[in-house]
Amino acid sequence: MKKEFRNITLTDMTAVAGYLAGQTGEHSVFAFVGPMGAGKTTLIGEMVRNLLNTDMEVTSPTFALVNVYEGSKTIYHFDCYRIEKPEEALNAGIEEMLYSGAVCLIEWPEKIKDFLPDKLVTVHISAKEDSNRNITINLPDHD
Repeated sequence: MKKEFRNITLTDMTAVAGYLAGQTGEHSVFAFVGPMGAGKTTLIGEMVRNLLNTDMEVTSPTFALVNVYEGSKTIYHFDCYRIEKPEEALNAGIEEMLYSGAVCLIEWPEKIKDFLPDKLVTVHISAKEDSNRNITINLPDHD
């Protein structure tokens, strides 16, 4: 199933995050795809705040690879931008986290595509010239 959000401002990301948070009962792995500066971290931050009912600051784990947020759920936030070899992800324990049942939010998922589960939610973010975004969410088919 595909869901589209058009002409989204950065402040409108809360509504998109709410929709995505509502999908976590059925899905646990979310891949965020888009160019640098598209709003991946902003959307993930809104989603984390929604899921954990908090106002915590969420930053991209570019150098750490993964941030862990604990609350009513465990959330792993991956930023795979700096991964150069698949072994780096394996050494960080990414495979165990992806299949743990925790909510996994992944920036730059193409860097770890060989480890991703078949059923994942893909979130494509494209920035427009007017600074708004178009967001397309692809949900996996049901069995």
